[in-house]
Amino acid sequence: MALAIRDVREHDLDAVLALNNEAGTGILATDLDRLRHLYDIAHYFRVAEQDGEILGFLIAMRPDAKYGSQNFRWFRDHYESFVYIDRIVIASQSRGHGLGRIFYCDVQSYAEVRVPLLTCEVFLEPRNDQTVLFHGTMGFQEVGQQKMDEGPKVSLLARELPSFPFVRERYLEHGGLPDVAWLAERRRPVDGLGGRA
Repeated sequence: MALAIRDVREHDLDAVLALNNEAGTGILATDLDRLRHLYDIAHYFRVAEQDGEILGFLIAMRPDAKYGSQNFRWFRDHYESFVYIDRIVIASQSRGHGLGRIFYCDVQSYAEVRVPLLTCEVFLEPRNDQTVLFHGTMGFQEVGQQKMDEGPKVSLLARELPSFPFVRERYLEHGGLPDVAWLAERRRPVDGLGGRA
């Protein structure tokens, strides 16, 4: 069966939580309440599914999200408009097959018609050169570093989205994006659009 990248559904959250907490030192562990909060507020929260199994997920948000992450706040203090990648997790059996790149291309396609920057952080303690190199090859550059209050030192990364000036001039300044399904916003429960099943 083909791989599908789709918006998360509430019944996926247990599988997403298990993936998150099995990911190892590169991802901060969480609990169901915190994950449910991300489900409620994230502008982008998609999973990769194949044969009914969740193989990975990516969560991202824009500056208006009610999110207390120290790294998210750093970007909000330094930039007016961006999409922040909070976390990406790929199941261990699916790593090394390009799924991370697929997710990054997908979140970029979401971001580049809305904002000028795509941002994220990578842990420097313990340093993972594979992760640092991956982000470099995806066009990210370091814009800062900080030590998290209850976590490791991180490298704060940003990537300029070259399509955004065209989209802003052609569409956003003249009524908005076309009303087509692939440009639609995620129906976030916090907006009263998704609700809980």
